[in-house]
Amino acid sequence: MNLDKIFHLKENHTDVKTEIMAGITSFMTMAYILAVNPNILSAAGMDHGAVFTATAVAAFIGTLCMALFANYPFALAPGMGLNAYFAYTVVLGMGYSWQVALAAVLVEGLIFILLSVFNVREAIFNAIPFNLKKAVSVGIGLFIAFIGLQNAKIVIGGSTLLSLFSLEGYNQTLGEVKATFNDAGITVLLAIIGVIITGILVAKNVKGNILWGILITWGLGIICQLAGVYVPNAELGFYSLLPDFSGGISIPSLAPIFAKFSFAGVHILEFVVIVFAFLFVDIFDTIGTLIGVASKADMLDKDGKLPRIKGALMADAIGTTAGAVLGTSTVTTFVESASGVSEGGRTGLTSLTTGILFLLSLFLSPIFLAIPSFATAPALIIVGFYMLGAVTEIDFKDATEGIPAFICIIAMPFFYSISEGIAMGVISYVALNLVTGKRKKTGPVMIVLAVLFILKYIFM
Repeated sequence: MNLDKIFHLKENHTDVKTEIMAGITSFMTMAYILAVNPNILSAAGMDHGAVFTATAVAAFIGTLCMALFANYPFALAPGMGLNAYFAYTVVLGMGYSWQVALAAVLVEGLIFILLSVFNVREAIFNAIPFNLKKAVSVGIGLFIAFIGLQNAKIVIGGSTLLSLFSLEGYNQTLGEVKATFNDAGITVLLAIIGVIITGILVAKNVKGNILWGILITWGLGIICQLAGVYVPNAELGFYSLLPDFSGGISIPSLAPIFAKFSFAGVHILEFVVIVFAFLFVDIFDTIGTLIGVASKADMLDKDGKLPRIKGALMADAIGTTAGAVLGTSTVTTFVESASGVSEGGRTGLTSLTTGILFLLSLFLSPIFLAIPSFATAPALIIVGFYMLGAVTEIDFKDATEGIPAFICIIAMPFFYSISEGIAMGVISYVALNLVTGKRKKTGPVMIVLAVLFILKYIFM
């Protein structure tokens, strides 16, 4: 099989080794979803093991579609935030069954396919101005770094809203169980060491630096556990760093959740609101991720458009639809794909590698579930550094361009949402340009988007 012909490796100035390394890196930074998604959806009453299988298979299907339809190094999986909305808002909050929530995800996926066929999502992507596109990339970089700092517990909640980790401050947020240096403390230290190690590898241009950073940090953690410095504490979420094969190798059945849709007991208007909420967040999370990661990889053309975007958006839509059938929440393009791009990934061979690893994870789940968040956190922080570079391309001299870009950038980490950052950026961009008499810069699509965002804040 000629991989160069299929993925146009030479044309994209890359090679098989680079692409595979990038694909492994993307997978390593995303692998946490295999542990987190089942935990969240099982809170809604879904079978834990079945959700694990659905998560891995849905990620494989969506990412494979990205490789084949668009030849881009972007990976897909059930999205964070959307899974929490599914479990905690729709099921536990509104009182609907998880079968109804799955039906809403299925309908959303089918609508997505139609929007992709008729180029609606593509039109939205192309309508966003250049400076705002760059701002999205920077905002996502800060958002990713913030997630990394949180995952490592370097940043915790405190009297100042957020504060640097301390055992005393961390324990104030807990109940009766208290953290010690041998669980929470040592993992924070290991994460900081991991950032320094990854930074050194990046500075020395070591091939696969982000992946090596993850593996070295994990390896140091294993050494600490074997030496008794790190002591697992399951009550606080600090588990053994050693893969556990005691249960053997088996793939949990999909039967408890496969195609279990239901419209029972749901009012049509409420159902429409649920579907719209899924749809809205996914559209702008995906567009934001595509803008940010594609911008980082210099994939946008001179007009700020992404070639073959229709295939990328269709992969997202098919992934969501397939995920609903399998029994998981909305599948979306993962912002962690930026880690693979930072490793040099430029084609669908990167995403194909990531997709295959998701499939293999079904057989080797103990290994992937053992990778701790403090080991992947340095990768996310360094990726944030990479993506921050786009800030130099934003025109801050023009206030009608610079202020909306700034608002978009700070909104993403502060509101903990890519889609909210885009919403704030679009509203402020349209408002500033209309009021200052620069209506031509906005265009009809941007005005419609701004109105829709405002209506969303009023009615949802």
